[in-house]
Amino acid sequence: MPSDEISPETFRTVQSSEEFTQLRRSFRGFAIPMTIAFLVWYLAYVLLSTYAEGFMSLQVIGNLNLGILLGLSQFLMTFLITWLYIRHANRSLDPISTRIRDELEGAT
Repeated sequence: MPSDEISPETFRTVQSSEEFTQLRRSFRGFAIPMTIAFLVWYLAYVLLSTYAEGFMSLQVIGNLNLGILLGLSQFLMTFLITWLYIRHANRSLDPISTRIRDELEGAT
């Protein structure tokens, strides 16, 4: 076995560690609510576009109606979630994963 290869037993030990459990919990604690929020927002937009034509066609500014603005907000929501995830990862996920990686690399 090459000296830079990590054994499966070592990976299983790390996977069952409290630190790895905390890492998974932190990731899921962010990813699951954000996924649900985005899907609800998207589904609401689709349903409004389909069943609330009068509401979506309300003029807001000039030729811009509410439907166009809500459609563009889907892009803004994507960028917002991305920014929030980067911030969450930098604060909560990266320090833990760096410690785990350093322990694994030091274990070889």
